[in-house]
Amino acid sequence: MKPFELHRPSTAQEAVGLVTARDGAKYLAGGQSLLPVLKLELAEPSDLVSLARLPELRKITAAGDAVTIGALATHDEVSRSEDVARAIPALAKLAGAIGDPQVRNRGTLGGSVAHADPAADYPAALLALGATVVTDRREIAADAFFTGLFETALGRDELVTAVRFPIPKRAAYGKFAHRASKYALVGVMVADTAGGVRVAVTGAGPKVFRVPAFEAALTARMDPSALDGLTVPAADLNSDAEASAEYRAHLISVMARRAVQALA
Repeated sequence: MKPFELHRPSTAQEAVGLVTARDGAKYLAGGQSLLPVLKLELAEPSDLVSLARLPELRKITAAGDAVTIGALATHDEVSRSEDVARAIPALAKLAGAIGDPQVRNRGTLGGSVAHADPAADYPAALLALGATVVTDRREIAADAFFTGLFETALGRDELVTAVRFPIPKRAAYGKFAHRASKYALVGVMVADTAGGVRVAVTGAGPKVFRVPAFEAALTARMDPSALDGLTVPAADLNSDAEASAEYRAHLISVMARRAVQALA
């Protein structure tokens, strides 16, 4: 790990100002994504701007037809939130199955979303639920947020402050987890929303993606059998030591069916 200067701002405005003024600066939230990258020297920031002194970014609120979760809310806080459990139980369950207790108590929603790991769980929730990422300067629809492998629509100094999740009629998440890391080899969230059925897949490709064919079939009939004969082409899926692209294509169908069975 290369040397860096650590900053501890007390306001979001100050944090953004520090990153804006330093080309090599990065935000530090829970550190569960960033610190491993630093240890492997895959990133060499000149400055780290800690967000630990910004408690206003940890709030979780339910109002009207949406739940808004602050960027610094930990996975554990999301999983144990009564507001989240009442409004979107599938999201609370998803958060409770991320990593292990140590990761869940340190990792944050905003850090995970900004890191955009292709095997992370939250991206599937954002895309399936039609969430909106709120930053210090604008709002970005989930459909436009994840742009590529570890890439998002965020500007270099843009700070995620919250994510707003519309409350669905029902939703569920099916996940086939890596044996050690608990990242998703394949994770599928199915959501019956006010805007229609949405199906999002994480872990299978270079970024989270929706499956229009599954969405159309489940719109016609919300039943696992509606997906019979439907598959996702393996050509664009990941293939590694844990699972081939063909196996991941099979898992997408299996996890989608399990999610439909679990809809609540």
